[in-house]
Amino acid sequence: MATPLSQAESTLTPEMPGRLTDPCVMVVFGGTGDLNKRKLIPALYNLAISKLLAPEFAVIGIGRTVMSTEDFRSKIDQDLRQYATTPVEPGEWNRLLSQIYYLTGDLQDKNTYLRLRELLAQVDKDHQTRGNYLYYLATAPEFFSVIVRQLGEAGLAEEKDGHWRRVIIEKPFGHDLDSARVLNQEIKQVLGENQIYRIDHYLGKETVQNILVFRFSNGIFEPIWNRRYIDHVQITVAETVGVEGRGGYYDGSGALRDMVPNHIFQLISLTAMEPPISFEADAVRDEQAKILRAIQPLSPEDVLNRTVRGQYGEGVIEGARVPAYRSEPNVPSNSATETFVALKLLIDNWRWADVPFHVRTGKRLPKRVSEVAIGFRRAPFVLFRKTPVERLTPNELVIRIQPDEGISLRFGAKIPGPLVRLGAVKMNFHYNDYFGSTPSTGYERLLYDCMVGDATLFQRADMVEAGWSVVAPIIDVWKALPPRRFPNYAAGSWGPKEAHDLLEREGREWRQIDS
Repeated sequence: MATPLSQAESTLTPEMPGRLTDPCVMVVFGGTGDLNKRKLIPALYNLAISKLLAPEFAVIGIGRTVMSTEDFRSKIDQDLRQYATTPVEPGEWNRLLSQIYYLTGDLQDKNTYLRLRELLAQVDKDHQTRGNYLYYLATAPEFFSVIVRQLGEAGLAEEKDGHWRRVIIEKPFGHDLDSARVLNQEIKQVLGENQIYRIDHYLGKETVQNILVFRFSNGIFEPIWNRRYIDHVQITVAETVGVEGRGGYYDGSGALRDMVPNHIFQLISLTAMEPPISFEADAVRDEQAKILRAIQPLSPEDVLNRTVRGQYGEGVIEGARVPAYRSEPNVPSNSATETFVALKLLIDNWRWADVPFHVRTGKRLPKRVSEVAIGFRRAPFVLFRKTPVERLTPNELVIRIQPDEGISLRFGAKIPGPLVRLGAVKMNFHYNDYFGSTPSTGYERLLYDCMVGDATLFQRADMVEAGWSVVAPIIDVWKALPPRRFPNYAAGSWGPKEAHDLLEREGREWRQIDS
Protein backbone atom coordinates (compact mmCIF):
# COMPACT_ATOMS: atom_id res chain seq x y z
CA MET A 1 0.00 0.00 0.00
CA ALA A 2 1.24 3.47 -0.81
CA THR A 3 2.39 5.67 2.04
CA PRO A 4 0.27 8.83 2.44
CA LEU A 5 1.90 12.15 1.71
CA SER A 6 3.25 14.00 4.69
CA GLN A 7 1.97 17.49 5.39
CA ALA A 8 5.20 18.91 4.01
CA GLU A 9 4.95 16.96 0.75
CA SER A 10 1.41 18.05 -0.07
CA THR A 11 1.04 21.31 -1.97
CA LEU A 12 -2.42 21.95 -0.50
CA THR A 13 -3.31 21.28 3.10
CA PRO A 14 -6.87 20.87 4.41
CA GLU A 15 -6.45 24.13 6.35
CA MET A 16 -5.90 26.20 3.20
CA PRO A 17 -9.25 27.87 2.46
CA GLY A 18 -10.56 28.24 -1.04
CA ARG A 19 -12.32 31.23 -2.52
CA LEU A 20 -15.96 31.61 -1.48
CA THR A 21 -18.56 31.40 -4.21
CA ASP A 22 -20.04 34.67 -5.41
CA PRO A 23 -23.25 35.73 -3.64
CA CYS A 24 -26.12 34.47 -5.81
CA VAL A 25 -29.53 32.86 -6.07
CA MET A 26 -29.61 29.38 -7.64
CA VAL A 27 -32.91 28.73 -9.43
CA VAL A 28 -33.56 25.04 -10.10
CA PHE A 29 -36.10 24.36 -12.85
CA GLY A 30 -37.27 20.85 -12.03
CA GLY A 31 -36.90 21.50 -8.31
CA THR A 32 -39.04 18.51 -7.31
CA GLY A 33 -37.14 16.09 -9.52
CA ASP A 34 -34.62 13.35 -8.76
CA LEU A 35 -31.55 15.33 -9.79
CA ASN A 36 -32.24 18.07 -7.28
CA LYS A 37 -32.87 15.79 -4.32
CA ARG A 38 -30.19 13.19 -5.08
CA LYS A 39 -27.34 15.40 -6.29
CA LEU A 40 -27.82 19.17 -6.24
CA ILE A 41 -29.02 19.75 -2.68
CA PRO A 42 -26.49 17.27 -1.19
CA ALA A 43 -23.76 18.97 -3.26
CA LEU A 44 -24.76 22.42 -1.96
CA TYR A 45 -24.71 21.07 1.59
CA ASN A 46 -21.20 19.67 1.01
CA LEU A 47 -20.06 23.07 -0.26
CA ALA A 48 -21.57 24.70 2.82
CA ILE A 49 -19.82 22.42 5.32
CA SER A 50 -16.58 22.87 3.36
CA LYS A 51 -16.91 26.63 3.97
CA LEU A 52 -16.93 27.36 0.23
CA LEU A 53 -20.53 28.55 -0.11
CA ALA A 54 -21.04 32.27 0.40
CA PRO A 55 -23.44 33.15 3.26
CA GLU A 56 -25.26 35.44 0.79
CA PHE A 57 -26.88 32.55 -1.03
CA ALA A 58 -30.36 31.18 -1.67
CA VAL A 59 -32.12 28.47 -3.70
CA ILE A 60 -35.47 28.67 -5.49
CA GLY A 61 -36.95 25.41 -6.69
CA ILE A 62 -39.56 25.57 -9.45
CA GLY A 63 -41.95 22.73 -10.28
CA ARG A 64 -45.49 21.94 -11.33
CA THR A 65 -46.35 20.24 -8.04
CA VAL A 66 -48.45 22.57 -5.92
CA MET A 67 -46.80 23.15 -2.54
CA SER A 68 -45.66 25.93 -0.26
CA THR A 69 -42.09 26.86 0.58
CA GLU A 70 -42.58 25.28 4.01
CA ASP A 71 -43.75 22.00 2.41
CA PHE A 72 -40.80 22.09 0.01
CA ARG A 73 -38.33 22.64 2.83
CA SER A 74 -39.85 19.69 4.71
CA LYS A 75 -39.49 17.52 1.61
CA ILE A 76 -35.90 18.65 0.97
CA ASP A 77 -35.04 18.02 4.62
CA GLN A 78 -36.20 14.39 4.33
CA ASP A 79 -34.46 13.96 0.97
CA LEU A 80 -31.12 15.22 2.26
CA ARG A 81 -31.16 12.82 5.19
CA GLN A 82 -31.61 10.02 2.68
CA TYR A 83 -29.07 11.12 0.06
CA ALA A 84 -26.42 13.08 2.00
CA THR A 85 -22.90 11.75 1.51
CA THR A 86 -21.91 12.61 5.08
CA PRO A 87 -23.72 12.81 8.44
CA VAL A 88 -25.91 15.90 8.50
CA GLU A 89 -24.72 18.65 10.87
CA PRO A 90 -27.95 20.29 12.10
CA GLY A 91 -26.66 23.84 12.52
CA GLU A 92 -25.18 24.20 9.04
CA TRP A 93 -28.07 22.37 7.38
CA ASN A 94 -30.80 24.35 9.13
CA ARG A 95 -29.12 27.59 8.05
CA LEU A 96 -29.01 26.41 4.43
CA LEU A 97 -32.55 25.05 4.61
CA SER A 98 -33.82 28.48 5.69
CA GLN A 99 -32.44 29.88 2.44
CA ILE A 100 -34.47 27.52 0.21
CA TYR A 101 -37.73 28.65 -1.45
CA TYR A 102 -40.31 27.16 -3.80
CA LEU A 103 -42.40 28.46 -6.66
CA THR A 104 -45.22 26.48 -8.27
CA GLY A 105 -45.44 27.10 -11.98
CA ASP A 106 -45.79 25.86 -15.55
CA LEU A 107 -42.49 26.20 -17.39
CA GLN A 108 -44.27 27.25 -20.58
CA ASP A 109 -46.38 29.95 -18.90
CA LYS A 110 -44.90 33.47 -18.98
CA ASN A 111 -46.68 34.29 -15.71
CA THR A 112 -44.40 31.77 -13.98
CA TYR A 113 -41.41 33.89 -14.96
CA LEU A 114 -43.08 37.15 -13.92
CA ARG A 115 -43.74 35.64 -10.48
CA LEU A 116 -40.17 34.33 -10.42
CA ARG A 117 -38.93 37.85 -11.06
CA GLU A 118 -40.88 39.11 -8.06
CA LEU A 119 -39.62 36.30 -5.84
CA LEU A 120 -36.03 36.88 -6.93
CA ALA A 121 -36.30 40.56 -6.00
CA GLN A 122 -37.54 39.62 -2.54
CA VAL A 123 -34.90 36.91 -2.01
CA ASP A 124 -32.23 39.33 -3.24
CA LYS A 125 -33.29 41.80 -0.60
CA ASP A 126 -33.57 39.24 2.22
CA HIS A 127 -30.26 37.46 1.56
CA GLN A 128 -28.12 40.20 -0.02
CA THR A 129 -27.35 38.06 -3.09
CA ARG A 130 -26.45 41.16 -5.15
CA GLY A 131 -28.60 40.36 -8.18
CA ASN A 132 -26.53 37.36 -9.35
CA TYR A 133 -28.68 34.51 -10.68
CA LEU A 134 -27.70 30.94 -11.58
CA TYR A 135 -30.40 29.02 -13.44
CA TYR A 136 -30.12 25.22 -13.41
CA LEU A 137 -32.18 23.47 -16.09
CA ALA A 138 -32.83 20.09 -14.45
CA THR A 139 -35.72 19.37 -16.81
CA ALA A 140 -36.50 17.30 -19.88
CA PRO A 141 -34.49 18.52 -22.92
CA GLU A 142 -37.57 19.79 -24.75
CA PHE A 143 -37.85 22.59 -22.15
CA PHE A 144 -34.29 23.93 -22.53
CA SER A 145 -34.94 26.51 -25.23
CA VAL A 146 -38.41 27.27 -23.83
CA ILE A 147 -37.00 28.21 -20.43
CA VAL A 148 -34.17 30.30 -21.88
CA ARG A 149 -36.56 32.19 -24.16
CA GLN A 150 -38.95 32.88 -21.29
CA LEU A 151 -36.10 34.08 -19.07
CA GLY A 152 -35.12 36.50 -21.82
CA GLU A 153 -38.64 37.80 -22.31
CA ALA A 154 -39.02 38.34 -18.56
CA GLY A 155 -35.77 40.33 -18.42
CA LEU A 156 -34.12 37.70 -16.23
CA ALA A 157 -31.20 36.82 -18.52
CA GLU A 158 -29.70 40.24 -19.15
CA GLU A 159 -26.41 41.07 -17.43
CA LYS A 160 -26.07 44.70 -16.36
CA ASP A 161 -24.80 46.87 -13.51
CA GLY A 162 -22.23 44.20 -12.57
CA HIS A 163 -24.85 41.49 -12.01
CA TRP A 164 -24.26 38.14 -13.71
CA ARG A 165 -26.74 35.63 -15.15
CA ARG A 166 -25.61 32.05 -15.85
CA VAL A 167 -27.52 29.02 -17.11
CA ILE A 168 -26.50 25.40 -16.50
CA ILE A 169 -27.92 23.04 -19.11
CA GLU A 170 -27.94 19.30 -18.45
CA LYS A 171 -27.26 16.69 -21.10
CA PRO A 172 -28.41 15.56 -23.57
CA PHE A 173 -27.62 18.70 -25.54
CA GLY A 174 -29.50 17.70 -28.68
CA HIS A 175 -29.97 14.15 -29.98
CA ASP A 176 -27.94 14.59 -33.17
CA LEU A 177 -25.85 17.22 -34.96
CA ASP A 178 -28.78 19.13 -36.45
CA SER A 179 -30.73 19.36 -33.19
CA ALA A 180 -27.59 20.43 -31.29
CA ARG A 181 -27.01 23.23 -33.79
CA VAL A 182 -30.64 24.37 -33.55
CA LEU A 183 -30.50 24.35 -29.73
CA ASN A 184 -27.27 26.35 -29.76
CA GLN A 185 -28.83 28.90 -32.12
CA GLU A 186 -31.99 29.22 -30.02
CA ILE A 187 -30.30 29.79 -26.68
CA LYS A 188 -27.71 32.15 -28.19
CA GLN A 189 -30.53 34.44 -29.24
CA VAL A 190 -30.92 35.17 -25.52
CA LEU A 191 -27.57 34.30 -23.90
CA GLY A 192 -23.94 34.96 -24.64
CA GLU A 193 -21.62 31.95 -24.80
CA ASN A 194 -20.00 33.13 -21.55
CA GLN A 195 -23.37 32.71 -19.81
CA ILE A 196 -23.95 29.12 -20.97
CA TYR A 197 -22.62 26.24 -18.86
CA ARG A 198 -23.29 22.92 -20.60
CA ILE A 199 -22.72 20.48 -17.79
CA ASP A 200 -21.31 16.97 -17.94
CA HIS A 201 -21.32 15.54 -14.43
CA TYR A 202 -18.50 13.19 -15.44
CA LEU A 203 -16.12 16.13 -15.28
CA GLY A 204 -16.97 16.58 -11.61
CA LYS A 205 -15.03 13.41 -10.83
CA GLU A 206 -11.64 14.05 -9.28
CA THR A 207 -9.74 11.64 -11.50
CA VAL A 208 -11.10 13.16 -14.70
CA GLN A 209 -9.83 16.56 -13.55
CA ASN A 210 -6.58 14.90 -12.49
CA ILE A 211 -5.81 13.83 -16.07
CA LEU A 212 -4.68 17.39 -16.78
CA VAL A 213 -2.68 17.66 -13.56
CA PHE A 214 -1.11 14.24 -14.08
CA ARG A 215 -0.06 15.02 -17.65
CA PHE A 216 1.14 18.57 -17.28
CA SER A 217 2.60 18.74 -13.77
CA ASN A 218 4.87 15.69 -14.05
CA GLY A 219 7.98 15.98 -16.19
CA ILE A 220 8.34 12.21 -16.68
CA PHE A 221 5.08 11.58 -18.54
CA GLU A 222 4.47 14.36 -21.06
CA PRO A 223 7.69 13.65 -23.04
CA ILE A 224 6.46 10.09 -23.77
CA TRP A 225 2.79 11.05 -24.32
CA ASN A 226 2.85 10.56 -28.10
CA ARG A 227 2.88 8.09 -30.98
CA ARG A 228 6.58 7.30 -30.59
CA TYR A 229 6.02 5.62 -27.22
CA ILE A 230 2.28 4.89 -27.02
CA ASP A 231 0.86 1.95 -28.96
CA HIS A 232 -2.84 2.45 -28.25
CA VAL A 233 -5.34 3.95 -25.81
CA GLN A 234 -8.35 2.14 -24.35
CA ILE A 235 -11.28 3.87 -22.68
CA THR A 236 -13.84 1.78 -20.83
CA VAL A 237 -17.04 3.10 -19.24
CA ALA A 238 -18.92 0.06 -17.98
CA GLU A 239 -22.10 -0.21 -15.94
CA THR A 240 -23.60 -3.24 -14.22
CA VAL A 241 -27.08 -1.68 -14.10
CA GLY A 242 -29.70 -1.87 -16.81
CA VAL A 243 -32.03 0.97 -17.73
CA GLU A 244 -33.40 1.26 -14.17
CA GLY A 245 -36.99 2.06 -15.08
CA ARG A 246 -35.97 4.59 -17.75
CA GLY A 247 -36.72 2.27 -20.64
CA GLY A 248 -38.93 4.79 -22.43
CA TYR A 249 -36.24 7.47 -22.46
CA TYR A 250 -33.30 5.14 -23.06
CA ASP A 251 -34.91 3.35 -26.00
CA GLY A 252 -35.05 6.66 -27.85
CA SER A 253 -31.42 7.36 -27.07
CA GLY A 254 -29.21 4.28 -26.81
CA ALA A 255 -25.63 3.87 -25.62
CA LEU A 256 -24.07 5.82 -28.50
CA ARG A 257 -26.02 9.04 -27.98
CA ASP A 258 -26.13 8.66 -24.20
CA MET A 259 -22.40 8.23 -23.59
CA VAL A 260 -20.11 8.90 -26.55
CA PRO A 261 -20.56 12.58 -27.62
CA ASN A 262 -20.29 13.72 -24.01
CA HIS A 263 -18.59 11.47 -21.41
CA ILE A 264 -16.37 9.49 -23.78
CA PHE A 265 -15.27 12.44 -25.91
CA GLN A 266 -14.47 14.48 -22.80
CA LEU A 267 -12.11 11.70 -21.70
CA ILE A 268 -10.55 11.46 -25.17
CA SER A 269 -10.02 15.20 -25.45
CA LEU A 270 -8.41 15.51 -22.00
CA THR A 271 -6.19 12.50 -22.67
CA ALA A 272 -5.09 13.58 -26.15
CA MET A 273 -5.07 17.40 -26.07
CA GLU A 274 -1.96 19.51 -26.52
CA PRO A 275 -0.71 21.52 -23.52
CA PRO A 276 -2.84 24.68 -23.21
CA ILE A 277 -1.11 28.02 -22.76
CA SER A 278 -2.81 28.31 -19.34
CA PHE A 279 -5.60 26.76 -17.31
CA GLU A 280 -7.96 29.56 -18.30
CA ALA A 281 -11.28 28.13 -19.49
CA ASP A 282 -11.01 28.98 -23.18
CA ALA A 283 -7.33 28.01 -23.38
CA VAL A 284 -8.18 24.49 -22.18
CA ARG A 285 -11.33 24.21 -24.27
CA ASP A 286 -9.55 25.44 -27.39
CA GLU A 287 -7.21 22.44 -27.18
CA GLN A 288 -10.07 20.04 -26.42
CA ALA A 289 -11.99 21.30 -29.44
CA LYS A 290 -8.94 20.79 -31.67
CA ILE A 291 -8.81 17.12 -30.69
CA LEU A 292 -12.51 16.58 -31.39
CA ARG A 293 -12.14 18.19 -34.80
CA ALA A 294 -9.05 16.04 -35.47
CA ILE A 295 -10.87 12.73 -34.94
CA GLN A 296 -10.79 11.03 -38.33
CA PRO A 297 -14.23 11.17 -40.01
CA LEU A 298 -15.83 7.76 -40.45
CA SER A 299 -16.98 6.73 -43.92
CA PRO A 300 -19.91 4.29 -44.19
CA GLU A 301 -17.36 1.51 -44.76
CA ASP A 302 -15.44 2.61 -41.66
CA VAL A 303 -18.64 2.44 -39.63
CA LEU A 304 -19.10 -1.19 -40.70
CA ASN A 305 -15.48 -2.12 -39.90
CA ARG A 306 -14.61 0.04 -36.90
CA THR A 307 -17.81 0.19 -34.85
CA VAL A 308 -19.72 -2.45 -32.91
CA ARG A 309 -23.15 -2.25 -31.30
CA GLY A 310 -24.74 -4.68 -28.92
CA GLN A 311 -27.85 -5.27 -26.86
CA TYR A 312 -27.89 -7.36 -23.70
CA GLY A 313 -29.94 -10.48 -23.26
CA GLU A 314 -30.77 -12.10 -19.95
CA GLY A 315 -27.89 -13.16 -17.76
CA VAL A 316 -26.37 -13.07 -14.29
CA ILE A 317 -24.98 -9.98 -12.54
CA GLU A 318 -23.35 -10.39 -9.12
CA GLY A 319 -25.04 -13.74 -8.65
CA ALA A 320 -28.56 -12.54 -9.52
CA ARG A 321 -30.39 -13.33 -12.75
CA VAL A 322 -31.45 -10.23 -14.66
CA PRO A 323 -33.82 -9.82 -17.61
CA ALA A 324 -32.95 -9.03 -21.21
CA TYR A 325 -33.16 -5.42 -22.37
CA ARG A 326 -36.28 -6.18 -24.41
CA SER A 327 -37.96 -7.42 -21.24
CA GLU A 328 -37.35 -4.19 -19.34
CA PRO A 329 -40.40 -1.96 -18.59
CA ASN A 330 -41.37 0.42 -21.44
CA VAL A 331 -38.98 -1.22 -23.93
CA PRO A 332 -40.51 -2.65 -27.15
CA SER A 333 -40.14 -6.40 -27.51
CA ASN A 334 -38.44 -5.92 -30.89
CA SER A 335 -36.26 -2.94 -29.91
CA ALA A 336 -33.18 -2.32 -32.07
CA THR A 337 -31.65 0.15 -29.57
CA GLU A 338 -28.03 -0.57 -28.64
CA THR A 339 -26.97 -0.91 -25.00
CA PHE A 340 -23.28 -1.45 -25.87
CA VAL A 341 -20.90 0.39 -28.18
CA ALA A 342 -17.29 -0.29 -29.15
CA LEU A 343 -15.37 2.04 -31.47
CA LYS A 344 -11.95 2.36 -33.02
CA LEU A 345 -11.13 6.03 -33.49
CA LEU A 346 -8.05 7.68 -35.00
CA ILE A 347 -6.82 11.23 -34.37
CA ASP A 348 -5.30 12.94 -37.38
CA ASN A 349 -2.58 15.06 -35.88
CA TRP A 350 1.18 14.87 -35.41
CA ARG A 351 1.09 13.56 -31.83
CA TRP A 352 -1.40 10.73 -32.35
CA ALA A 353 -1.10 9.64 -36.01
CA ASP A 354 -1.79 5.89 -36.33
CA VAL A 355 -2.44 5.42 -32.58
CA PRO A 356 -5.88 3.81 -32.22
CA PHE A 357 -8.22 4.98 -29.48
CA HIS A 358 -10.41 2.01 -28.58
CA VAL A 359 -13.64 2.88 -26.77
CA ARG A 360 -16.25 0.63 -25.17
CA THR A 361 -19.26 1.47 -23.07
CA GLY A 362 -22.33 -0.49 -22.12
CA LYS A 363 -24.91 -1.59 -19.64
CA ARG A 364 -25.18 -4.91 -17.81
CA LEU A 365 -21.44 -5.52 -17.99
CA PRO A 366 -19.63 -7.53 -15.26
CA LYS A 367 -18.11 -4.58 -13.40
CA ARG A 368 -18.90 -0.93 -12.81
CA VAL A 369 -15.74 0.79 -13.92
CA SER A 370 -14.54 3.86 -15.82
CA GLU A 371 -10.90 4.09 -16.83
CA VAL A 372 -8.39 5.32 -19.37
CA ALA A 373 -5.63 2.79 -20.15
CA ILE A 374 -2.47 3.86 -21.99
CA GLY A 375 -0.73 0.94 -23.68
CA PHE A 376 2.94 1.66 -24.39
CA ARG A 377 5.00 0.14 -27.18
CA ARG A 378 7.06 -2.96 -26.39
CA ALA A 379 10.77 -2.50 -25.74
CA PRO A 380 13.15 -4.16 -28.25
CA PHE A 381 13.56 -7.86 -27.49
CA VAL A 382 17.16 -8.17 -28.71
CA LEU A 383 18.79 -8.21 -25.25
CA PHE A 384 16.67 -11.14 -24.10
CA ARG A 385 17.10 -13.53 -27.04
CA LYS A 386 19.46 -15.88 -25.17
CA THR A 387 17.44 -15.93 -21.94
CA PRO A 388 14.34 -17.90 -20.88
CA VAL A 389 12.26 -14.76 -21.53
CA GLU A 390 9.86 -15.48 -24.40
CA ARG A 391 8.18 -12.12 -24.73
CA LEU A 392 8.16 -8.68 -23.14
CA THR A 393 4.97 -7.43 -21.53
CA PRO A 394 4.26 -3.84 -22.59
CA ASN A 395 4.09 -1.14 -19.94
CA GLU A 396 0.59 0.04 -19.14
CA LEU A 397 -0.68 3.12 -17.34
CA VAL A 398 -4.28 3.04 -16.10
CA ILE A 399 -6.14 6.11 -14.84
CA ARG A 400 -9.08 4.77 -12.82
CA ILE A 401 -11.99 7.21 -12.73
CA GLN A 402 -14.54 5.18 -10.78
CA PRO A 403 -15.28 3.57 -8.46
CA ASP A 404 -11.73 3.07 -7.09
CA GLU A 405 -10.18 6.39 -8.08
CA GLY A 406 -6.46 6.20 -8.66
CA ILE A 407 -3.60 5.47 -11.07
CA SER A 408 -1.62 2.28 -11.67
CA LEU A 409 1.52 1.60 -13.67
CA ARG A 410 2.53 -1.87 -14.90
CA PHE A 411 6.14 -2.61 -15.73
CA GLY A 412 8.50 -5.58 -15.90
CA ALA A 413 10.86 -6.69 -13.12
CA LYS A 414 13.21 -9.64 -12.71
CA ILE A 415 11.83 -12.55 -10.74
CA PRO A 416 14.34 -13.48 -7.98
CA GLY A 417 16.49 -16.52 -8.86
CA PRO A 418 19.49 -17.62 -10.92
CA LEU A 419 17.68 -17.30 -14.27
CA VAL A 420 16.61 -14.13 -16.07
CA ARG A 421 12.86 -14.36 -15.83
CA LEU A 422 10.49 -11.39 -15.96
CA GLY A 423 7.31 -10.72 -14.06
CA ALA A 424 4.78 -7.94 -14.50
CA VAL A 425 4.41 -5.79 -11.39
CA LYS A 426 2.18 -2.85 -10.58
CA MET A 427 2.57 0.39 -8.71
CA ASN A 428 -0.83 1.49 -7.44
CA PHE A 429 -1.94 4.91 -6.26
CA HIS A 430 -5.33 5.16 -4.54
CA TYR A 431 -6.80 8.58 -3.84
CA ASN A 432 -8.21 7.52 -0.50
CA ASP A 433 -4.83 6.24 0.75
CA TYR A 434 -3.12 9.57 0.14
CA PHE A 435 -5.77 12.22 0.55
CA GLY A 436 -8.61 10.50 2.38
CA SER A 437 -12.20 10.50 1.20
CA THR A 438 -14.11 13.68 0.54
CA PRO A 439 -17.93 13.65 0.71
CA SER A 440 -18.99 14.16 -2.88
CA THR A 441 -21.89 13.73 -5.27
CA GLY A 442 -19.74 14.72 -8.27
CA TYR A 443 -21.54 18.06 -8.61
CA GLU A 444 -19.74 20.10 -5.98
CA ARG A 445 -16.85 21.22 -8.21
CA LEU A 446 -19.17 22.00 -11.13
CA LEU A 447 -21.61 24.09 -9.08
CA TYR A 448 -18.73 25.86 -7.38
CA ASP A 449 -17.03 26.65 -10.70
CA CYS A 450 -20.22 28.07 -12.15
CA MET A 451 -20.72 30.30 -9.12
CA VAL A 452 -17.21 31.73 -9.45
CA GLY A 453 -17.41 32.01 -13.25
CA ASP A 454 -14.91 29.29 -14.23
CA ALA A 455 -16.18 27.48 -17.35
CA THR A 456 -13.15 25.19 -17.84
CA LEU A 457 -15.07 21.98 -17.10
CA PHE A 458 -18.12 22.92 -19.17
CA GLN A 459 -18.59 22.27 -22.88
CA ARG A 460 -18.54 25.09 -25.39
CA ALA A 461 -20.88 25.18 -28.41
CA ASP A 462 -18.17 24.19 -30.87
CA MET A 463 -17.18 21.21 -28.70
CA VAL A 464 -20.75 19.95 -28.59
CA GLU A 465 -21.16 20.22 -32.34
CA ALA A 466 -17.76 18.66 -33.02
CA GLY A 467 -18.71 15.67 -30.88
CA TRP A 468 -21.99 15.16 -32.70
CA SER A 469 -20.16 15.49 -36.04
CA VAL A 470 -18.03 12.45 -35.21
CA VAL A 471 -20.97 10.19 -34.32
CA ALA A 472 -23.28 11.46 -37.08
CA PRO A 473 -22.06 8.91 -39.69
CA ILE A 474 -22.49 6.10 -37.16
CA ILE A 475 -26.06 7.16 -36.40
CA ASP A 476 -26.85 7.33 -40.13
CA VAL A 477 -25.43 3.89 -40.98
CA TRP A 478 -26.97 2.17 -37.96
CA LYS A 479 -30.33 3.71 -38.80
CA ALA A 480 -30.12 2.51 -42.41
CA LEU A 481 -28.95 -1.00 -41.47
CA PRO A 482 -30.87 -2.45 -38.53
CA PRO A 483 -28.87 -4.91 -36.40
CA ARG A 484 -28.95 -8.48 -37.68
CA ARG A 485 -29.16 -10.14 -34.30
CA PHE A 486 -30.18 -8.55 -31.04
CA PRO A 487 -29.65 -9.40 -28.23
CA ASN A 488 -26.05 -10.40 -28.98
CA TYR A 489 -24.40 -10.46 -25.54
CA ALA A 490 -25.46 -11.92 -22.23
CA ALA A 491 -25.87 -9.67 -19.23
CA GLY A 492 -22.76 -10.13 -17.10
CA SER A 493 -20.41 -10.51 -20.07
CA TRP A 494 -18.02 -7.95 -21.59
CA GLY A 495 -20.13 -7.37 -24.67
CA PRO A 496 -20.62 -9.09 -28.04
CA LYS A 497 -17.92 -11.19 -29.70
CA GLU A 498 -17.59 -8.58 -32.44
CA ALA A 499 -16.14 -6.15 -29.89
CA HIS A 500 -13.30 -8.57 -29.18
CA ASP A 501 -12.82 -9.20 -32.90
CA LEU A 502 -12.43 -5.45 -33.41
CA LEU A 503 -9.10 -5.54 -31.55
CA GLU A 504 -8.01 -9.05 -32.46
CA ARG A 505 -7.90 -8.10 -36.13
CA GLU A 506 -5.00 -5.76 -35.33
CA GLY A 507 -3.22 -8.08 -32.91
CA ARG A 508 -4.49 -6.40 -29.74
CA GLU A 509 -6.98 -7.26 -27.05
CA TRP A 510 -9.14 -5.44 -24.54
CA ARG A 511 -7.53 -4.90 -21.17
CA GLN A 512 -8.62 -7.57 -18.72
CA ILE A 513 -10.52 -5.91 -15.90
CA ASP A 514 -10.99 -8.20 -12.92
CA SER A 515 -14.67 -8.70 -12.22
